[in-house]
Amino acid sequence: MKQEAVFIYSDKQLGYSFSDSHPFNQKRIVLTMDLLKKYGALSNEDIIAPRTATDEELLLVHDSTFIDIVKRAGKGLVTEEAGAVYGIGTEDTPIFPNMHEASAMLVGGTLTAVDEVMEGRAKYALNLGGGLHHGFQGKASGFCVYNDSSVAIKYMQKKYNARVLYVDTDAHHGDGVQWTFYDDPNVCTFSIHETGRYLFPGTGNVTERGNGKGYGTSFNFPIDAFTEDESFLEVYETALHEVAAFFKPNVILTQNGADAHYFDPLTHLYGTMKIYEHIPRLARDIAEQYCEGRWIAVGGGGYDIWRVVPRAWAHIWLAMKQLPAPTGKLPVEWLQAWQLEAPVPFIETWSDPNPLYEPIPRKEEITEKNAHMLERALHFIRNQQ
Repeated sequence: MKQEAVFIYSDKQLGYSFSDSHPFNQKRIVLTMDLLKKYGALSNEDIIAPRTATDEELLLVHDSTFIDIVKRAGKGLVTEEAGAVYGIGTEDTPIFPNMHEASAMLVGGTLTAVDEVMEGRAKYALNLGGGLHHGFQGKASGFCVYNDSSVAIKYMQKKYNARVLYVDTDAHHGDGVQWTFYDDPNVCTFSIHETGRYLFPGTGNVTERGNGKGYGTSFNFPIDAFTEDESFLEVYETALHEVAAFFKPNVILTQNGADAHYFDPLTHLYGTMKIYEHIPRLARDIAEQYCEGRWIAVGGGGYDIWRVVPRAWAHIWLAMKQLPAPTGKLPVEWLQAWQLEAPVPFIETWSDPNPLYEPIPRKEEITEKNAHMLERALHFIRNQQ
């Protein structure tokens, strides 16, 4: 019997760990799972262990030389200087023990999610350990070694002849995935992110529309720093409806970085939990409308692992389970279990306090700039109709 949704997880996913002080901290997966369990929305029967991606699968996207360097680096056989050529051993992406094995496990988790959905065992699948969207063919970047989403899309194309819509709501542009499929007319990449004028990786302009046969299948929506909920959601909802109607995918893969929140220490957006309630529910609706429900979701960025990520990521699973967005207080047992370990006081409710921050003096100007950007970004689609 087909399950509504499956949750991909193993403790082995926590092996992807650069250092105790690095901002990319997989403890956020454990916090999210525990929140969902204590809320009563996740059971052990929902959880499926990930497999490890094979070298053959990694080679769908990554160079053999790069894979070999990552393997050797994880065994202590590559210096930081030599690794830096391949994006590892840097401040962003340090070398750590068993780097290849841990990275291949995250990719394998996304491939496990793909097979569950594409083979009809589940309608939806969630792998919070995935979402490493900055990885390139021969180079790691921005905390990402192997690019699980790119490998998963190539895998879906090869095994299932899929026409894939990739939706990236991380505050950082999904550059690795975009460039992998920039000339592919059967993969559409959609990224809403903080403008690259202020933020890594500096790409994702509206003029990046694809190349050759893939021209018109790359869509970027760079929003201004200090963008708030209403403007974010106006861009996201309007754009995703139009892009999906234009491209007509048969499966959706969403990357769900949770770093567009006001509390996130690495970005400059002013989102609240309101956007994280809406993001997955619209993705699910689009999947139902165009893809017979086929929806695979992965994690991504999110660097306030205590106050933001668990609540934000919980909404993805709640949307998959067709449960209403919760209101009121978080489970007391969860707050008590983790508050002593947290370096900041928790937000004790599912929603954020209102107001969460002082009013933005440029709100009207920012909203207008984002609206103008949206019109410009969608100009291609509207001229085709």
